[in-house]
Amino acid sequence: MSETQTTEKRQRTLIGKVVSNKMDKTIVVRVDRRVKHPLYGKFVNRSKNYKAHDEENQYNEGDTVEIAEGRPISKDKSWTAIRLVEAARVI
Repeated sequence: MSETQTTEKRQRTLIGKVVSNKMDKTIVVRVDRRVKHPLYGKFVNRSKNYKAHDEENQYNEGDTVEIAEGRPISKDKSWTAIRLVEAARVI
């Protein structure tokens, strides 16, 4: 029994679209999900906005990013932007 068990806690991650980058070092990410209605069985779109930390102010509106949960950084901000999944298409 000399083996040590490593208990890694998985970090929760979400993928969403940046809807605002007007704050300093903060982006607002909208995460959409499809939920089945409990009574009628129809799929309904639900969305929620998360404020995420963006250290270099590198993400723009329309970008699809991955965010990870972490310790609270401010009153509303406890997520951090990890990586850019898809850049916004410029027309």
